[in-house]
Amino acid sequence: MSDSNLTLAAEKRTQFGKGAARKIRRDHKIPAVMYGHGAEPVHITLPGHETMMALKTANALLTIVIDGDEQLALAKDVQRDAIKPVIEHIDLVVVRKGEKVTVDVPVHVEGDAAPETVVTLDAQTLQLEVEATHIPENVVVSVEGLEAGTQIKASDVTLPRGAVLVVDEETLVVNITQQISLEELEAELAEAEEEAGIEREESDEDVAAAEGDSTEGAAAEGDKAESEGA
Repeated sequence: MSDSNLTLAAEKRTQFGKGAARKIRRDHKIPAVMYGHGAEPVHITLPGHETMMALKTANALLTIVIDGDEQLALAKDVQRDAIKPVIEHIDLVVVRKGEKVTVDVPVHVEGDAAPETVVTLDAQTLQLEVEATHIPENVVVSVEGLEAGTQIKASDVTLPRGAVLVVDEETLVVNITQQISLEELEAELAEAEEEAGIEREESDEDVAAAEGDSTEGAAAEGDKAESEGA
């Protein structure tokens, strides 16, 4: 957990619309809007590279500087281009020191479960209420030595100091199951396909094996015929 934050120099925007937004992005900047605490929304432009680097950290606390005034903010909504590594727009929510905020904190699994088990992370994040200036980077869940059949729920997770769980306590976070063999997997798949009425296509190996059996059978019949003829 860290109370450090990143400073971004912003400029107020006076032009709006798709054309203005495209021009901002062509200049390697990002259009954004900042709101919260009953204040009128402020439309701003952020530096592209610095902002993208800052947002690589989940729930990064940002210090937005506008005309020399500093304001703490969190990125509430980040709209990214579907193809290019470009941020198209950011919604920032204003926060204050000591204020509680609700954020989704990533879950990090560490340790090795018992042999021949499969560890499944069912909840990638946990929603927590924390102080705006003390947002944890992640919550750690240890699976060291845990046996198959173990389920870790939200209520079982050790939270950082001062954090309060917002999500349902019964939310499944980590599920540990028994690893199945390839033979069991294939048998389950075949059973599922049979129930669904799906006929499996013969593989090349199956065809080769069938042809081999047919050839052997024909050879055996030939030997038998020769023997009877003799």
